[in-house]
This record gives sequence, structure tokens and C-alpha cells, in this order.
Amino acid sequence: MTATLEPTTATPGAKPAAGASPADVVRKAKEAGVQVVDLKFTDLPGTWQHFSIPLKELTEDLFAEGIGFDGSSIRGFQAINESDMLLFPDPASAFVDPCLGVPTLSLTCDVGDPVTGKRYSRDPRYVAQKAEQHLVKTGIATTSYYGPEAEFYIFNSVRFDQNAHEGYYHIDSEEGIWNSGTNGGGPNPGHRPRHKEGYFPVPPVDKLQDLRSKIMLAMMASGIDVEVHHHEVGTAGQTEIDMRFTTLTRMADQLMMYKYIVKNVCAQNGYTATFMPKPLFGDNGSGMHVHMSLWKDGKNLFFDANGYALISDAARWYIGGLIKHASAILAFAAPTTNSYRRLVPGYEAPINLIYSQRNRSAICRIPVYSKSPKAKRIEFRAPDPSSNPYLTFAALLMAGLDGVKHKIEPPKPMDVDLYELEPEERKHVKNTPGSLNESLVALEADQAFLLEGGVFTPDLIETWLAYKRAKEIDPVALRPHPYEFFLYYDV
Repeated sequence: MTATLEPTTATPGAKPAAGASPADVVRKAKEAGVQVVDLKFTDLPGTWQHFSIPLKELTEDLFAEGIGFDGSSIRGFQAINESDMLLFPDPASAFVDPCLGVPTLSLTCDVGDPVTGKRYSRDPRYVAQKAEQHLVKTGIATTSYYGPEAEFYIFNSVRFDQNAHEGYYHIDSEEGIWNSGTNGGGPNPGHRPRHKEGYFPVPPVDKLQDLRSKIMLAMMASGIDVEVHHHEVGTAGQTEIDMRFTTLTRMADQLMMYKYIVKNVCAQNGYTATFMPKPLFGDNGSGMHVHMSLWKDGKNLFFDANGYALISDAARWYIGGLIKHASAILAFAAPTTNSYRRLVPGYEAPINLIYSQRNRSAICRIPVYSKSPKAKRIEFRAPDPSSNPYLTFAALLMAGLDGVKHKIEPPKPMDVDLYELEPEERKHVKNTPGSLNESLVALEADQAFLLEGGVFTPDLIETWLAYKRAKEIDPVALRPHPYEFFLYYDV
């Protein structure tokens, strides 16, 4: 699955085996010709932060003693009067960065408090690790597997601004169907995917095949096991690259790597990539459908040969927990105001709080591609790639475990197109929240399941709610929207 560091040259993406010791990482980095060590961690909203040290500063002691940084400058972290914090590199996370010219070893770090000597409660990675530990303590299962399908757009250019007297965005793409009638100083090659028809014609309609392949190869070189890449439904470069499932925290680590590699490979090739859930009006948004399963002693607990869609009671109860707590989950899993431009009817948006086999209009879908017990899983379709994966995966697990623990029954499955229901039928189907603020209100009212086992803490949830309202909801609400001029300028 992963490459190893080779001596004499810094092989892009070369990665020690899982369980590597600090001594292994230091020795192999020196043998490989690494010159710089990049220390990365995730802020509360879910963005990688970093700083770098020369290789000579990478010692075994660093892994145990940590290295300091200013926590007051990180979103969602410390106040200025308590700013000193520590990073502890995880040796199992090491890989040589495939996007940089200077041979650079990347290490994902855990955050610690130098005063208490304990892990930091607002470190998202710590939440994911606690969720995995809690799973084992429940006795329900020993391992949770995750397989997110993170979609994104690749554009050629984006311009945006917002100030007192103007607000706009302008996106352009060589693939955008709107360029079919343009003549930018030369011949127009045509061959572009129409709106909602990007899934998935061959080149030359698909103009991004080689670029996606470059991204995939960089991911594989970094130790990510990639299964497939393809164009997605949207015109103008919507894309999906799927990783093979792995354990919760490791998959969250990989998703951070995924977004970093996508953005940098695109930038190096003259493109810009965005994981914004809904950048284009009138075409599909970018989701992150999350596939999940629970295992114990090598057995998939979600499989039952006699169950609906071959799922077990435990899987059905897990779905019950997901649906019961869906509104609160979305405070983490669909965490931007823009997320709710995607979660609307008509765009394969999974707004219906129903489960079903094969059915992409339900919030919980049970794939039926395979009858193998090993393949049986649940797909939760509401999350999007703007989310912090550590918090999102942990919230999904905690909701599912609550369902299994309390044997929560979901609404009966509906194997029909939920968008085409008659009004009398539709009134019995509940929907996801219509805005970020609604999801935050739901989280305030429904958070006990997250606090089980100390996985989430009240401090983290309170900080999340305050940050989202002060930094995102209120600023968006205060500013005129461009479409309001179309609607109201002549009132």
C-alpha cells in the first residue's frame, strides 16, 4: 500500500510503515536525502497549518518533548494569555511531500498543552482518536472503516471580492459550457460537458484526464491507496478521486493529504481547485458521501444474508442513529453557509431523512454492487468536503453507536425516487436543515451523544458554535447579496 524511503534520494511520497518509531523516521529521512521537515496540524475549522524545521532539528527527543507554537494565532484555539502550545509529531504519518522541489518530510502532529501536560481538547485529531478508543470500550466493535468520496471542481481562473460598494465572483474554465460561444483570440475547440452531463464522457470532452492522473499518482506516492478517478456530473471540471477505505483517524489524515495534494498539483499545472460545496449556480454541488462499516474480530457487523439489502440489525440501528441525529451531525459535516446551497432538492442532494438500497435520493444509501460480506457498508450522503474530517467522522461514528446502543429504528426504507413523491407522501418524509444556523441550533439541542466517553467536549462544541456564528453566519447575513440587486433595485 505504501512506499518506503529509499536511500540517497528523496523519493516523493516515500513513507515509513505504520508503527514506525521516531528512530526509524529520523534514520530513514537522513538516508533519503531529506533536507526540510514540515510539521502539520489541523485547526478547528479543518485547514492544515504548518511550519518547517531543518532536518538537523528532527531528533528522537522532538517526538517525545514536542515543539512550541502560538496557539492564539490559530482559528478556534487559544486566547492570547494562554497561547503557548506544543506539537507532537506522529511518526506513522511521515511521507515525503510530492508537491515540493526541496526534499521535504511531512509529519502530522498532535496538539498538547504544556501546562497540563495533556492532549488539547480542541485538537480535531484528538477527537477522532478518542472516538476510535470509545468504540473499543463500548464492546460493540473493534474497528470502524471509512471511505469518503470527496468531490471538487478544477477551474482555470477565479476572481472574487467583497467590500463596502461591490461584491462579486467570476469563475472561468476551459471546460465550462458557457465558453462554447466564445472566441478568445483563437479557434474554439468545442467539446465541453453540458450542465449535469460531465459524468462521464471520454476526452476531448473530458479535458482533465491527465491532470487527474497526475493528482492520483502524487497521492499514491504519498501512501494513499487510490481506487478510481473520474470526471463528475458538473460542467467546468467537477472531479472525484476515491481512496480505498481505512480506519477513522487514518482516513481523516488522508483526506487532509488529499486536499493538499489536489490544490498543489492543480496550481503547479496552471489550474485552481476548490472544495467549496456549491461554487456554480445551476449545476451539481460537491459532496463527500461517507461509506462506513463496523468490524469485530475480523467480521463485518453490518452484513446479514437475510436482511433488507443484506444489512444486519446493527447496521439498521446504526442508520437509525445517523437519521435521528442528522441535523446535529450536519453542524460538522455540512459546516458552511455555502453547504446549504447544495442541500436543496433536484441535484442528487441527499436531503431526505430516509434510507434505501441503491437510492441516491435518500440520506442513507446501501450500495448493492457486491453480495460479499466484506463489502457491506452504509453510505451517508449529506456531508461535503468543506468539513473537518476528524470531527465529521467522529460525529458520524458517535451517532451510529448511539443508534446501535439504543436499538434506534429508522423510518422504513423507501425504494422510490424521493424527489417525485406526491404531496401526501412527501409530508411524512423529514428533511435536513435548510441553513447552517438551523444545524447549529440542532447541535445545541442534541449533543449528548457526542459527549459520550468524553469524545467531544462541551468546550469544543461551544467554541464551534461561537466561531461559526461570529465568523461565518453573521458576516454573510450582514452583506448585500448580488442577486438582491436583480430582485429589489427597482422597488
